[in-house]
Amino acid sequence: MSEFINNSEHRQTVLKDLIKQLHEGKTVEEVKEEFKKHFSNVSTTEISQIEQALVKEGLPIEEVQRLCDVHATVFEGSIAEIHASKDYSKVIGHPINVLMEENKAIETLIETEIKPYLEKITDSIDKTSVLMLRVGFDRLAEIHIHYARKEYLFFPYLEKYDITAPPKVMWGVDDEIRADIKEVSTILGSIDYDVTTLKQKMEVTIKKVLDMVFKENNILLPLMAETLNFYDWMKIDEATPEMGYCLVKPLGSWKVQSEDEVAKTTEDTIDVTKEVKFDAGKLTPEEINSILNTIPFDMTFVDKNDKVKYFTQGAERIFDRPKTILGREVSMCHPPQSVHVVEQIVDSFKSGKKDHEDFWIRIKDQFIHIRYFAVRSKDGAYLGTLEVTQNIKPITELVGEKRLISEE
Repeated sequence: MSEFINNSEHRQTVLKDLIKQLHEGKTVEEVKEEFKKHFSNVSTTEISQIEQALVKEGLPIEEVQRLCDVHATVFEGSIAEIHASKDYSKVIGHPINVLMEENKAIETLIETEIKPYLEKITDSIDKTSVLMLRVGFDRLAEIHIHYARKEYLFFPYLEKYDITAPPKVMWGVDDEIRADIKEVSTILGSIDYDVTTLKQKMEVTIKKVLDMVFKENNILLPLMAETLNFYDWMKIDEATPEMGYCLVKPLGSWKVQSEDEVAKTTEDTIDVTKEVKFDAGKLTPEEINSILNTIPFDMTFVDKNDKVKYFTQGAERIFDRPKTILGREVSMCHPPQSVHVVEQIVDSFKSGKKDHEDFWIRIKDQFIHIRYFAVRSKDGAYLGTLEVTQNIKPITELVGEKRLISEE
């Protein structure tokens, strides 16, 4: 047993060294040759451990992210499963099956609706090909749903088992792909553009998308199959319809096959008739929940330990808030490039330097006002952070006065 452990540690050391060599300037081909000298296969768990170790040693997430595209080349054809796990890929409606079927649809879209027309783009502009490429990239933009479901449903459960580096790296690449697709669509919709530059941008974008398909199918999903238990998958499955689907919908729903497989769980029961006393008045839990879900904006509360503890579920939702984020570190609920902003806000609230912070952004036809408030007890102790988000466009467009009741 000690020999196996030592060998495993050695493998991790060598793999970390190879990735660091890439970071220091060695070519992919040079690393591939050295890789072949030492390994015939590598498990998905080891890849995760390598990235985790690099992050713990101080290598910034952005640096690991830079190496992420190399993984597909270095590890392609070399990923093997050492520990057998249940194959969910063919279980209709299972979250793994859903993601893999979407990946097939993404590959088909690229092969049949983008590449044929991309090949026709030369020095001259073929208007028909440009039009079809606009349609193809508009459909490819649905990949946001695919990535959002992965980030908000899959990643929290990996984090539960202290696997944090791969999600951060993958989320960063997801955001790059989203931005690239948006840029390509903008260029295709413009009048004046450089054909050569546009073609290069499209080729780079679809390569990134296909590389991510490979990483999900061969690294992320096997890693999750190894790590998550049956109840974890049940919770993910429960939240999946709320997030939606990309390009294709599952042929059926995944149902529990055997009650023996499901752990018996009980939830805390609440006396809905018992009233909660406030500074001014008292309300039942049902009234409280209904009032909070009626207010015309989203609210999310992060407790003093930086865990997401609550969010409203009103009719008009602005940002994705699946229930799987409850109990999650707030820093893990944001893309890597914006984490430092969130941490600065929370730190300023904890220190007492600030009590609120405001932002406003435009998303499509919405004007979003995002406000953060420090929540404190009567004696000033920090209890957490409240995020309040509202589409204020209808408010900014108000003119004159309204003194009469609307007819409808």
